[in-house]
Amino acid sequence: MDLGLKGLRAVITGGTKGIGRAAAEIFVAEGARVALCARNEGEVRDTVSALMKGGTPAFGQAVDVSKKAALESFVGEAANAMGGIDIVVANVSALAVADDEAAWKAGFETDMMHSVRLVNAAMPWLEKSKAASIVLVSSVSGREIDFTGPAYGAFKAALVHYAQGLAYKLAGKGIRANTVSPGNTYFPGGIWQQIETGNPDLFKTALGLNPTGRMATAEEIARGIVFLSSPASSFTTGTNLVIDGALTKGVQL
Repeated sequence: MDLGLKGLRAVITGGTKGIGRAAAEIFVAEGARVALCARNEGEVRDTVSALMKGGTPAFGQAVDVSKKAALESFVGEAANAMGGIDIVVANVSALAVADDEAAWKAGFETDMMHSVRLVNAAMPWLEKSKAASIVLVSSVSGREIDFTGPAYGAFKAALVHYAQGLAYKLAGKGIRANTVSPGNTYFPGGIWQQIETGNPDLFKTALGLNPTGRMATAEEIARGIVFLSSPASSFTTGTNLVIDGALTKGVQL
């Protein structure tokens, strides 16, 4: 299937590892240009270099997305580098799973407000695009109560609500907005690899909850993100795509 991404321009936050990196690679493979950010400057540089090996220009910058001015500056520079923005993917989480006030503050600034600010900063370019799309990465923890902390689940649920509101508000402008809710996702350097070595009992419990007997790969989640972002999914807006291997039992009506 041709996703219709050739020549389009995508901005991805948290694009140097895991789901974000996999999404960036798929976008480039489909002919899109990519601008990405993450906090580690060396990882940003290495990722941009790898993406450009196929001959497609890429742009990257080290950014703490919880900082409003830094995020807005990155979006503007990304748009200038690519000649516009068609797609935004908000993929950064504070992973604040503790049950304390610090987790609420971190989740608000990083998970929630980074997504809101990314959308707002990109809006002038999205409004000019003929294939504008917004994808926010939520989590199955926003659908049901699990072993994560209350702040993490609450903000992941809020992202779905926010995207649904965007979809309704922006439909007349031809701008789509969706969310992807991954289940437990395992990749090198990711949180579940850390838990596997640091808390093997929790890892075993989490693995046992999934009827497939495994966790998702970053690429499996990224494929859903890229498809929802693409013109091939042109009539899909206001949807929360759950990719969890049947982990969650709630019925999405």
